[in-house]
Amino acid sequence: MSPDQTASPASLIPQPTEADFPEFVSIPIRVAHNARHFPNKIAVKCGDEVRSWHDFDRRINKVARTLATMGIGKGDKIAILAVNSIAYLETFMGGLRAGACVVPLSTMAAADALEKMLDDCDAKVLFLSDQYRALVEPYEDRLGKLVPGGRIACDFERAGWHGFEHWLAPASEIAFDLAIEPLDDFNIIYSSGTTGLPKGILHSHAMRDILAVRFQAFDYGPDTISLASTPLYSNTTLVAVLATIGVGGTTILMPKFDATRFLEIAQRERVTHAMLVPVQYQRLLAHPDFDSYDLGTFKAKLSTSAPLRAQVKADCLKRWPGRLIEIYGLTEGGGSCMLEANLHPDKLHTVGKPGLGSEIVVLDEQGRVLPQGEVGELAGRAQLMMKGYYKQADKTRDLFWYDKDGRLFFKSGDMGRIDEDGFVVLLDRKKDMIISGGFNVYAADIEVLLLKHPDIVDAAVIGIPSEQWGESPMALCVRREGAAVTDDEVKAWANGQLSKTQRLVAVEFRDQLPRNTIGKIMKRELREPYWAGRSARI
Repeated sequence: MSPDQTASPASLIPQPTEADFPEFVSIPIRVAHNARHFPNKIAVKCGDEVRSWHDFDRRINKVARTLATMGIGKGDKIAILAVNSIAYLETFMGGLRAGACVVPLSTMAAADALEKMLDDCDAKVLFLSDQYRALVEPYEDRLGKLVPGGRIACDFERAGWHGFEHWLAPASEIAFDLAIEPLDDFNIIYSSGTTGLPKGILHSHAMRDILAVRFQAFDYGPDTISLASTPLYSNTTLVAVLATIGVGGTTILMPKFDATRFLEIAQRERVTHAMLVPVQYQRLLAHPDFDSYDLGTFKAKLSTSAPLRAQVKADCLKRWPGRLIEIYGLTEGGGSCMLEANLHPDKLHTVGKPGLGSEIVVLDEQGRVLPQGEVGELAGRAQLMMKGYYKQADKTRDLFWYDKDGRLFFKSGDMGRIDEDGFVVLLDRKKDMIISGGFNVYAADIEVLLLKHPDIVDAAVIGIPSEQWGESPMALCVRREGAAVTDDEVKAWANGQLSKTQRLVAVEFRDQLPRNTIGKIMKRELREPYWAGRSARI
């Protein structure tokens, strides 16, 4: 039976009941608990600024009370477009405590996309950092959904905007109590779409709390010192930060990632945990002084957002103490996988097995389940999934696949297979798959080979137009510093080892490959010049 075509996104997805969460404790309540039990311990640190759990909790109360005086309550949306800071985290937690749904906006988005997001999410208050004013000023007069006084300047002064500390000053620090239910809205995170309106992924408090609790399996506890070096608008960052907050650990925020600074902080602060994206692992391990830093306090390092290449995992296992755990999954929820690299050194080419109560299947183009070993689109389900894409029922429905028992899975858009031991091998995004002469060519397979070349440190393979084959694979590579290898030499070396359908038609060298703030290579940007003026999608 197909879902009601007029249903809201949340009603399309079967929602659990509050009875399904007998141990639910909201993140804001966990903060208050930590303030009572660890009042003088550091909750969060950023540069020279520090908050104890006592002070962090009191400041969150002030944010919640100030929002409440503006009429912000259950289900209202507040948006944040700002650099990582303690004030950012206080605003996020204070918004939740007031019952609001928080919308952390990407600082990588273009101004016109941000305008659409602010309108789409129905934000009533906007918190803005000075360095991102240019992303808001072109349409500032059109932000009609903001309530009076709803423009909050984090770190600048301007007519029509309230300075954050001045806005906060009158409020009491007394505990702000509002009952938060498991299925109340927690946040909207917009996908990184580059055309049209990105999709707003709506999460519940229950989903966030369960994820935070489950991270205790990765040795998160009250003694955790977690270093967050990716932006707070990213789900990657939030998952680890909320886990640290949930158990009463210490979060250290970096406003911007820098490899040297990361290593200095990790050594000085005796960091135990970090959630990093693959490009950060690459830059840290390539740092000329990496091995001179004492990283012996690390209990676990986690990786997500993009596949961590096998050779990087192997290098990390040799040189960086502590567990190395790769997590694969969608921000939307559904199926996820976990690879504990230390325990499975023969499976470094995989993203592990389904974990955290997840199931994964592989589908063909007709939506039929493929047998083990065959390549198709990954789809998954878990105990909790997003409530839906905010106000976009059609796009929510596009994710759906039902098994023979009528259970809902989310299609991932990722191509992969499940090996003979049940480990998932991730290949490409479905939209990045190259179809050459009717054959599916997976860029990931070619990239793995290219990175074995001693003079190549980064590589991306894209499909470019071909009159004969429709499209053909081309490699964009970054040379090792000081290397003089030519494009023809790399092309000949690679094609000597690739199958006929995989062979490269060209190799080009670049100084660097374009990546977003969480390290994903922006293949659309790489393809665009080659497909300009053509009707085919890029």
